[in-house]
Amino acid sequence: MNPVWRRWWARRSFRLTVQFLLLLLIVVGVRSWSQRDLVSGTAPRLQGRLLDGNEYRLVTNRTQPVLLHFWASWCPVCKLEQDSINALSQDYPVITVAMQSGSDDEVRNFMRTQGLGFAVINDPDGALARRFGVSAVPTSFIINAGNQIAFREAGYTTTAGLRMRLWLAK
Repeated sequence: MNPVWRRWWARRSFRLTVQFLLLLLIVVGVRSWSQRDLVSGTAPRLQGRLLDGNEYRLVTNRTQPVLLHFWASWCPVCKLEQDSINALSQDYPVITVAMQSGSDDEVRNFMRTQGLGFAVINDPDGALARRFGVSAVPTSFIINAGNQIAFREAGYTTTAGLRMRLWLAK
């Protein structure tokens, strides 16, 4: 290779590496900032009435992890993620919280029109979300069998990413 091209390639490679590292630093910083208030450690008490009328209580003597997913009917990113959550609910324990999405009837109607079947606790005033430090949706927690929060994620997450986290939390 020509020495001029070699120097050009070295400078270009160095600049691309610096730009990549800067972008990575920005992404990590933004993600850390968006998750700053989310609870960690032992999961707070979680109980409420599901849309189907049954009571739900997160038991601490489970044998597998649970996906706790906060979402809202008005959230466009949540709508992108809802099919993934629905699919995961067929294979794993999933409990979702509809944050500030209206009355039970409005959330039920949303679920019906979207063809969703996962378990939902309605949180019209955001009280349950505040208990977990959730201020933006979508937000997901993976709670392991020991009732410890193994993973927490604010923002869009892929199905593969959630499956991997559920698998790692076993």
